[in-house]
Amino acid sequence: MKLVILAGGGGTRLFPLSRTCLPKQFLRLGNSDSLVTQTIKRFLPLVKPSDIIVVTNKEYIHHVKTELAICGASSAHILLEPVARNTAPAIALAAKFCQDELGASAHEVLFVTPADHIIHPIDTFIKNVRQAIELAAQDKVVTFGVKPDKPETGYGYIQAGETFEVGYQVVSFREKPDKDTAESYLAAGNYYWNSGMFAFTIGRIMEEFREHAPEIYQLVSASLPEVIDKFDAMPRISIDYAVAEKSAQVVMVPLTTYWNDIGSWDAIYDVLEKDHAGNALKGDCLPIDCTNTLMLGRNRLIAGIGLEDVLVVETDDVIVVAKRGESQKVKDVVAELKARGRREVDEHTTMYRPWGSYTVLGEGPGYKLKKIIVTPGQQLSLQLHYHRSEHWIVIGGTAKVMIGEQEQMVHVNESVYIPPSTKHRLENPGKLPLEIIEVQNGTYLEEDDIVRFDDVYGRV
Repeated sequence: MKLVILAGGGGTRLFPLSRTCLPKQFLRLGNSDSLVTQTIKRFLPLVKPSDIIVVTNKEYIHHVKTELAICGASSAHILLEPVARNTAPAIALAAKFCQDELGASAHEVLFVTPADHIIHPIDTFIKNVRQAIELAAQDKVVTFGVKPDKPETGYGYIQAGETFEVGYQVVSFREKPDKDTAESYLAAGNYYWNSGMFAFTIGRIMEEFREHAPEIYQLVSASLPEVIDKFDAMPRISIDYAVAEKSAQVVMVPLTTYWNDIGSWDAIYDVLEKDHAGNALKGDCLPIDCTNTLMLGRNRLIAGIGLEDVLVVETDDVIVVAKRGESQKVKDVVAELKARGRREVDEHTTMYRPWGSYTVLGEGPGYKLKKIIVTPGQQLSLQLHYHRSEHWIVIGGTAKVMIGEQEQMVHVNESVYIPPSTKHRLENPGKLPLEIIEVQNGTYLEEDDIVRFDDVYGRV
């Protein structure tokens, strides 16, 4: 079996924690591990790291590498989508990669899972996965259904038909319903939440693409370099629309574990521990006469008075307040912010880079103040800025600095000045994190005023 983890999504429904620069699969929500690390660990009893393929995009490659190292799976393969084209093209690309690069046969099973689910207990889940693998080996397209316990409008549904070994024949897939329709599904008893996980052999899914999505099949029939080169011609379509809703080979295995796709702040409230009044609190929170309320804070005190069924999420630059049950509309907030060109859609005040991170501490006309952290052994690119100068003050660790042709060591409580249009590089040669305060002055202070000459991360 090959495991394909889809880790390229943006996770807009968990704004403001999840943003384009750091989507939800890399967040740590009520657990010391990120969601993608939890996903990888969940499957390690079944597959070797070398049989894992993580499909993501180039913006997240360094996040993925970090998470793979955390869970001891650095030998897993990272497959970069040239452009985002939804789940069907991503799965087709992964299947082609397994064939051409890993030598997988048409009979080998692919198990496809999103990277952002919470599932437990793991032992039971593994039993369900083994059931799905056995069915997939019989040339079936297998999906997991979750028995609903409430009329959820944020999930798609699967209508189950006649029994088939350990599962059911699938009658139909249904889109996210309104509240009345969801209640009718719950009352009917043969509708399941669509988990988004699939199992099939490589030969089976290629045949399904040939029959039901010929435009994908035609493109994926070329060599792997050609598929990557022409990937932007792939249609934007999910595997549900492209294959699952049309195929006569789809069967469903009921998932007999707890499952949550962390698709909204209501879902986050469900998975967090509650106090005696039903409040889920994380961070510096003070609830007074509050019930069934989520307060999720980062750096500031959140004081709530008389709140009931309310969601409060605080970050450095955004506060979202919503009624419980309405958090699916957070995606509408993101759409409106995007239409207004607001940077909050894409960026946090703390931005992560392959060498470390930086946090914007303050800014105004002609200046910007940052805290920069460089992890041990890492270095920034050799670069220059046309429109700004920079002062660096070391507050922790030791810096190796190149300015023009001169190289020097800069220690705690020492500083250097970099004039505009001057080549420079910052490096951490030590064993402790390097922390500096950077003061930028100039007429233009955006991140695109960077000219790179050399970069160990390939960003030139």
